[in-house]
Amino acid sequence: MKKFLPALLLLCSACASTQPPESASRNEGMNELAIYAMSLADTQYQYGGNSPGNGFDCSGFVRYVFQQSLGWPLPRTSGEMSRAGVALSTDQLRPGDLVFFNTQQQPFSHVGIYVGEDRFVHAPRSGKAIALVNMRENYWQSRYDGARRIASQR
Repeated sequence: MKKFLPALLLLCSACASTQPPESASRNEGMNELAIYAMSLADTQYQYGGNSPGNGFDCSGFVRYVFQQSLGWPLPRTSGEMSRAGVALSTDQLRPGDLVFFNTQQQPFSHVGIYVGEDRFVHAPRSGKAIALVNMRENYWQSRYDGARRIASQR
């Protein structure tokens, strides 16, 4: 959790910005979602996993975080998630947005949650735990497929 402290401080400071009430409320919820996602940092990857007790795969992790923090149901796979919400350009990214990557020679085969400052949190692969990474690293930048913003399910 210590390695996520700078990101947590950044997200908390974002809550203090002046915005219209509806936008500020949404941003606060997404900041809390991002903080919750990072709180699961030591959870191991598990193919097909969708809980902290059993581990997570990438889409199981994203789905779990949205359900637990906001009560919003998401589709199960990263491909299905890539068709939900609204498409974004990288300059529109805000905490809580979904970012997609082609990591298996298949578009939208990996998903993570954007947390700010070009970083996202995700369930990487077998043998690894939930991680915070910079999406500007060559590996991620060369595999970037796009981003989506999920609107309230209410």
